[in-house]
Amino acid sequence: MNERLLQIEDFKPHVGEIVRFKGTRFAFPLDRIISDRRRLPKGAKRRPFILIFRGAKEREHLPDGIYECEIEGGPTHQIYVNPIHTPEPEWQEYQAVFT
Repeated sequence: MNERLLQIEDFKPHVGEIVRFKGTRFAFPLDRIISDRRRLPKGAKRRPFILIFRGAKEREHLPDGIYECEIEGGPTHQIYVNPIHTPEPEWQEYQAVFT
C-alpha cells in the first residue's frame, strides 16, 4: 500500500479498470476522473480531483468509509469512498475526493 500523497496521475491509467474494495464483496470500474483545471492555489500540494466508480444499482450499497482499494492489475491505495446521488435508476455511483 502506498502512503505518499496520491495524485491524479496515479489513477489516470486505470480508468475503466475494476477496483476491489477489500473486506467487502464490492468491485466497480473506475468510471471517470473529474478534475478542476483552474490555477492551483498557492501552497497546494496537488490539483484537486474526484474519482467516480460506477456499479449496478443493488439493494445494498457500499457504505461510506476508508477502504483498501485494489486496482485490477495495479496498485492498492487506502482511500475514503462514499455513495453519491445517481440519477440513473440502474446505476449507483461512488466517489473518492482528493483535495
